Amino acid sequence: MNHALSLEHAWDIRAHHVIAVVAVLVFGLGVKQFLFPPRHAEANINAVPSLSMSIMQMHSNINMKTLPVEYLRVKNNRE
Repeated sequence: MNHALSLEHAWDIRAHHVIAVVAVLVFGLGVKQFLFPPRHAEANINAVPSLSMSIMQMHSNINMKTLPVEYLRVKNNRE
Protein backbone atom coordinates (compact mmCIF):
# COMPACT_ATOMS: atom_id res chain seq x y z
CA MET A 1 0.00 0.00 0.00
CA ASN A 2 2.82 2.36 0.82
CA HIS A 3 4.53 1.66 -2.51
CA ALA A 4 1.39 2.52 -4.52
CA LEU A 5 0.99 5.74 -2.59
CA SER A 6 4.57 6.77 -3.29
CA LEU A 7 4.17 6.08 -7.03
CA GLU A 8 1.01 8.17 -7.09
CA HIS A 9 2.85 10.92 -5.23
CA ALA A 10 5.77 10.73 -7.72
CA TRP A 11 3.43 11.11 -10.69
CA ASP A 12 1.73 14.04 -8.96
CA ILE A 13 5.08 15.79 -8.43
CA ARG A 14 6.16 15.04 -12.01
CA ALA A 15 2.92 16.54 -13.36
CA HIS A 16 3.48 19.67 -11.28
CA HIS A 17 7.02 20.00 -12.66
CA VAL A 18 5.79 19.64 -16.25
CA ILE A 19 3.12 22.28 -15.66
CA ALA A 20 5.70 24.61 -14.09
CA VAL A 21 8.15 24.20 -17.00
CA VAL A 22 5.42 24.84 -19.59
CA ALA A 23 4.24 27.91 -17.65
CA VAL A 24 7.79 29.32 -17.50
CA LEU A 25 8.28 28.76 -21.24
CA VAL A 26 4.97 30.42 -22.14
CA PHE A 27 5.70 33.34 -19.81
CA GLY A 28 9.22 33.74 -21.25
CA LEU A 29 7.88 33.73 -24.80
CA GLY A 30 5.33 36.41 -23.86
CA VAL A 31 8.01 38.58 -22.27
CA LYS A 32 10.26 38.17 -25.32
CA GLN A 33 7.43 39.17 -27.68
CA PHE A 34 6.67 42.19 -25.49
CA LEU A 35 10.27 43.39 -25.20
CA PHE A 36 11.31 42.53 -28.77
CA PRO A 37 8.25 42.88 -31.02
CA PRO A 38 8.54 41.44 -34.55
CA ARG A 39 9.44 43.97 -37.22
CA HIS A 40 7.29 44.55 -40.25
CA ALA A 41 8.94 44.00 -43.62
CA GLU A 42 9.25 47.08 -45.76
CA ALA A 43 8.72 46.82 -49.50
CA ASN A 44 11.41 48.35 -51.68
CA ILE A 45 9.56 49.63 -54.73
CA ASN A 46 12.78 50.89 -56.32
CA ALA A 47 14.28 47.40 -56.60
CA VAL A 48 12.92 46.96 -60.14
CA PRO A 49 13.48 49.97 -62.44
CA SER A 50 10.23 49.50 -64.31
CA LEU A 51 7.38 47.34 -63.17
CA SER A 52 6.00 47.19 -66.68
CA MET A 53 9.05 45.32 -68.03
CA SER A 54 8.03 41.91 -69.31
CA ILE A 55 9.97 38.67 -69.36
CA MET A 56 10.33 38.88 -73.13
CA GLN A 57 12.03 42.27 -72.79
CA MET A 58 14.43 40.87 -70.20
CA HIS A 59 15.36 37.93 -72.42
CA SER A 60 15.75 40.08 -75.53
CA ASN A 61 18.33 42.28 -73.79
CA ILE A 62 20.73 39.35 -73.25
CA ASN A 63 23.78 39.48 -75.48
CA MET A 64 24.41 35.85 -76.43
CA LYS A 65 27.97 36.58 -77.61
CA THR A 66 29.14 37.66 -74.16
CA LEU A 67 27.76 34.66 -72.29
CA PRO A 68 30.35 32.11 -71.16
CA VAL A 69 30.37 28.69 -72.76
CA GLU A 70 29.43 25.81 -70.50
CA TYR A 71 31.16 22.49 -70.91
CA LEU A 72 29.62 19.27 -69.69
CA ARG A 73 31.75 16.37 -68.55
CA VAL A 74 30.09 13.07 -69.38
CA LYS A 75 31.24 10.29 -67.11
CA ASN A 76 31.60 6.90 -68.71
CA ASN A 77 29.77 4.31 -66.60
CA ARG A 78 31.95 1.43 -67.87
CA GLU A 79 35.04 2.58 -65.97
